[in-house]
Amino acid sequence: MLLRLVDHRFVQRPVRTRLPFKFGVQVLRSVPLAELEITVETPDGTRCVGRSGDLLVPKWFEKNPETSPDADSAALAESVEQAVTLARELTAVAGPHPVFDIAEIVRIERVGRRTHADADVLVRGFGVAMLERAMIDAACRLADMSFHAAITNADGADLLGFSARRLVPEVGDWSPRSLPAPTESIAVRHTVGMLDPLTAAEVPESERVLDGLPQTLEEDIEAYGLTRFKVKIGGDLAANRDRLHAVCRVVMGRVGDAARFTLDGNEQCTDLEGLAGLLEDLARDPATEPMIARLELVEQPLPRAETFETDRRPAIERLSRIAPVIIDEADTDRDAFRRAIDLGYAGVSVKACKGVFRAVANRGLVETRTTPGGVRPFQSGEDLTNLGSIPLQQDLCLQATIGVRDVERNGHHYFRGLDHLPRIVADDLVEHLPRLYERHGDLRRLRIAHGALDLTQLVHAPGFGGRLGSMTTEPR
Repeated sequence: MLLRLVDHRFVQRPVRTRLPFKFGVQVLRSVPLAELEITVETPDGTRCVGRSGDLLVPKWFEKNPETSPDADSAALAESVEQAVTLARELTAVAGPHPVFDIAEIVRIERVGRRTHADADVLVRGFGVAMLERAMIDAACRLADMSFHAAITNADGADLLGFSARRLVPEVGDWSPRSLPAPTESIAVRHTVGMLDPLTAAEVPESERVLDGLPQTLEEDIEAYGLTRFKVKIGGDLAANRDRLHAVCRVVMGRVGDAARFTLDGNEQCTDLEGLAGLLEDLARDPATEPMIARLELVEQPLPRAETFETDRRPAIERLSRIAPVIIDEADTDRDAFRRAIDLGYAGVSVKACKGVFRAVANRGLVETRTTPGGVRPFQSGEDLTNLGSIPLQQDLCLQATIGVRDVERNGHHYFRGLDHLPRIVADDLVEHLPRLYERHGDLRRLRIAHGALDLTQLVHAPGFGGRLGSMTTEPR
């Protein structure tokens, strides 16, 4: 399918968290929610709207202590505007092109050869990813086709013009046509942030958030039936030890053998040998051995600028003997996963905000590569603060298509349900997507049953994300 961009609208709305969340150097209490709407036209004059959305989260894409959170969010917004404007100008001159071609030209212009060594590379890539998702949505709606059907060329229809080897030449002849049917249920991996209370006893009465939603880890486990957990850690090894002891005690006492864990270093664990030693000690401690025995990965311990330093390899290998190590913030460009595999990392995070096509191409590396130790690499679903409907539903469709079995998901915990959407939109989502959303008293919220999300109403529906509810217009 050939498309030309003829118009766009980009809007933002500030949304407040119901609980403060600390990740890395930032404590998040308020953040802009952005929505991109584009209008595309086919050669025969048919027009259609496509949408994408995301939080403009500061201090993740670029962790510059010299800039304010507002300036960081503004830079992300400007990246979106620049990517979309470039795509409109290109298709005005060159005419309609396939979605993948447009996205690739914009990516080359905006990101080019920048890598993890360039501080703004993820910021630049964010705008391209927002454009990419909106174009995919428009193309799928024009063809009345789901994202999975489009990317796998169902019925021989090359809707998006995608080629994995153009992004990652090493995948050779691999194609997403070989992907199985999309996952229809995905487990929620609950994030335990550095400020998050674990038990009710830790929360003073004056700090209780009485809004109908759980506040502590033990309450989340009870409310949602959680079994999978992602624990944030930092550079203070003693603090990490105490925190992991406390989390293990709460989780194992309530979940037992079904519990599974991952650790997220958020680029703060520069002492890899020290971290490995700590985890080795915890594995020998009867109080924490159950957690380490169920530890599935360690995410991005090193700062992105140090991730690919060859002298780090021995420490990465030592840490990998405890649990596989994956990259997240260092996944800045199309070649990052391949370089990580060569250095001994086992996996890479999947986030729609880093690019849909790149995530699918990286799936090709999973299918065609092994690590130096002979282990098959993998992808892990990691995107903390996705909110319903557009960001959440599109990211879930991507995760389902590439076969991720569980996904970090906590926007429903740090934000209050669908309160950021107009009530008419939230009600419509609950009515038409009752397997994904539900009413809970006066609240419209994500429906998590037995620790999992039901995706059946998303992954087979037309468009990228199925029925989408806009924060500014009625759903469609």
